[in-house]
Amino acid sequence: MTKRKPHILLTNDDGIRSPGLWAAASELSKIGYVTVAAPREQSSGMGRSLPSTSSGVIKKEQVQVNGQTWDVYAVGGSPAQAVLHGVLEIVPHEPDLVVSGINYGENVGLGVTISGTVGAAMEAAGLGYRALAVSLETDPHFHLTHSEDVDFKAAAHFTARFARLLLNKKSFDGVDVLKVEVPRHATPETEWRLSSLSRLRYYKPTPPKRKSWDEPGPIGYEHDNNLPHEVKGTDVYVLRHEKMVAVTPINLDMTARVDFDAYDKFLRD
Repeated sequence: MTKRKPHILLTNDDGIRSPGLWAAASELSKIGYVTVAAPREQSSGMGRSLPSTSSGVIKKEQVQVNGQTWDVYAVGGSPAQAVLHGVLEIVPHEPDLVVSGINYGENVGLGVTISGTVGAAMEAAGLGYRALAVSLETDPHFHLTHSEDVDFKAAAHFTARFARLLLNKKSFDGVDVLKVEVPRHATPETEWRLSSLSRLRYYKPTPPKRKSWDEPGPIGYEHDNNLPHEVKGTDVYVLRHEKMVAVTPINLDMTARVDFDAYDKFLRD
């Protein structure tokens, strides 16, 4: 009996035209059937949001990937909404795996829930699907771009590598999303290591540069000054100090791991 090829739903938060998305699509297509459903517009920073203002309009488009023409689906909505439309309307049957990425820029530390890349994977996990989120460390001036100066080859390799692992192994109780962060100078031979989420924000917000509140003024961001003091074992430390691929298992249960009796007493005293 011939084993059925797995079906992978692929999305991102940088938009349907992102080279990072297509680097992932190219490698994942060597594993199974890939359906691409991604936001029509740049949607970084949307987390797991499901904006009521999203149109939900789906446009079938065609792109060239390694000389082949792909039918893809541009969704008028957030990354999490692209996942919902993908599983509810686009994919003819339940996908075996949902992959989000490859993102322009690392998603580490306490800001991961801001990430549309991680948010899409979390939405998939909330629906009961195996989920993988992959990001590539890049300089901030590449964020929100579709620059072809960024090399996604190594990140695509690790996307396929961990996709295979998730597809070939049984689910591991307590792990809902696998988050993978690839260093900027990684090669396929770069080692990977399990890591915990850093307690750092990683990117700190900066105030708008404007003379009046009447002027448009988006809030900016920059690296946190505490990064050199990061502790061992976190995604930030593994990525930036050890220059290794940081692999973080995430659980959607965000209940604080504290002694409930002690905390109950703390609240009541």
